[in-house]
Amino acid sequence: MRCFILAALLIATPAFAANEAGKYQSVLGDCEGCHGRNLAGGVALATPFGKLVTPNITPDVATGIGTWSQEDFRKAMKQGMGKGGKPLYPAMPYVNYALMPDADVAALWTYIRTVKPVRNSVDVNQLKFPFNLRFLMRGWNLLFFKPAPFANDASKNAAWNRGEYLVEGPAHCGACHSPRNFFGADKGGLSGASLQGWWAPDLTGDGRAGLGAWSNDELVQYLQTGRNAHSLASGPMAEAVENSTSRMTDSDLNAIAVYLKDLPPGPGNGGGATGAEAQMQAGARIYQVSCAACHGGDGKGSAIFPPLAGNPIVTQSSPETLARVVLAGAKGAATVKSPTGPAMPSFAWRWNDEQVAAVLTYIRNNWRNVAPAVSADTVTKIRTSLHSAS
Repeated sequence: MRCFILAALLIATPAFAANEAGKYQSVLGDCEGCHGRNLAGGVALATPFGKLVTPNITPDVATGIGTWSQEDFRKAMKQGMGKGGKPLYPAMPYVNYALMPDADVAALWTYIRTVKPVRNSVDVNQLKFPFNLRFLMRGWNLLFFKPAPFANDASKNAAWNRGEYLVEGPAHCGACHSPRNFFGADKGGLSGASLQGWWAPDLTGDGRAGLGAWSNDELVQYLQTGRNAHSLASGPMAEAVENSTSRMTDSDLNAIAVYLKDLPPGPGNGGGATGAEAQMQAGARIYQVSCAACHGGDGKGSAIFPPLAGNPIVTQSSPETLARVVLAGAKGAATVKSPTGPAMPSFAWRWNDEQVAAVLTYIRNNWRNVAPAVSADTVTKIRTSLHSAS
């Protein structure tokens, strides 16, 4: 009884409430996704310009941010400037975090100060020359970083505005799902992009490649559990579900769904496969032998295995994610509401590049799916990149 009373008193204190508020900001910002469960960094991020390794953001004095002030932290989050005015790279999504109110950034700082210090020295900047020269980021910021506080749209309701804030701000969905220009800057929109060997799919209202066929409830279910009747999260998205969206409040997930479902359709996936009859026939044979047992002859999947019919991952403009899953295998998210993370084995040992291309083309153009054919050359490039990364 005494322990219960002490726990209740602790929870009621302002300090505890402030720390919990900051911890929730770390969930919204998916801090663990890049910096690890203990926030000690060391996670490698492959970029077109070379490799960045995430820094240690625990309060460790020697290797973390233990000597930083709250103002140092605010500048890093909202201005892209580390301690002493050192420019950060936008792999740290300060472009998005700039929309966060100072009070939320301060709450996050309060929480991070309570994290266990971890001694972990990280060589962050492993970019190729000349991109490893940090001063160049000052020019990048002048061209592409226009910080401004978030402003509600008076023509939209509260849920839509909260959803826009979360998607464009702390949740930084565009960091993965927005196309990039030659300099790595966000071109706007959420129509999909290639990232670290995966294709982050179209989040617009496109009926085939986007979320046009999903209901709000189905989108919330996906963000909570990593799966719904249409698709299954894998790769970086499975990690985002486990570390971030599955831990968000129902109201915030609903707000995200309201906003995403209101986005106009993107440019689409470029149409279906033409002149690929031989590929379709070969792919059909492979599918019936090796895939139908789990995903069904009708492509509708099962209670465990995801559907392929109507799955927007399948019908993206780029087959990058689909090919990677076939070649390397994948594991779905494991969350509180869906603790079993289904797994897909690798078929790289079993199928050559022509066979992989054929079965992918078949899957992308069967059961009313429509998407461009996949070439063996594309599969070869993806297979080679996987070997290089291993």
